[in-house]
Amino acid sequence: MRLPAVAVSLVVFLMASVGSGCGGTVLDDAKTEAQIEQNLEQAAGKKVRAVECPSGVEIEAGETFDCAVTLAGGEEETATIKILDEDANTELADLKPAK
Repeated sequence: MRLPAVAVSLVVFLMASVGSGCGGTVLDDAKTEAQIEQNLEQAAGKKVRAVECPSGVEIEAGETFDCAVTLAGGEEETATIKILDEDANTELADLKPAK
């Protein structure tokens, strides 16, 4: 299921970056997960049970990564997050049922 354009535009958010990975700054996965949960509930009206994102994602503009989203009813979806810039601004690029 793709999010309508209006919902996607509402879920642009800033994620704090901390630490360093293999030569670069990485996103805080716990804060990323919390932001995704909050934005999906507010902008898309989805009740979220859990979000799991990979740790150690380096901040590189234009790159994307996937997070596993479990909804309150047990449905599983994949949220694709796009890193917009070196300041760690990101957006939810896609949301679809998990494979």
